[in-house]
Amino acid sequence: MVQQTYTVTGMTCDHCARSVREEVGELTGVSEVAVDVPTGKVTVTSDVEISVDDVRKAVEEAGYTLNA
Repeated sequence: MVQQTYTVTGMTCDHCARSVREEVGELTGVSEVAVDVPTGKVTVTSDVEISVDDVRKAVEEAGYTLNA
């Protein structure tokens, strides 16, 4: 298992966290997405390393910004 942690800006509530979890969770190989709204930390657990660009696209699809 691979864990990668990112900082996402723009999230302010549980709905924001759910949107990010859903979009990032759809990436191939992702088994878990943990979101901490107060810190903006998003931890992605996957079978293989997920590219930063793929995570960025998923976060942007949810309406937020990935700071990598």
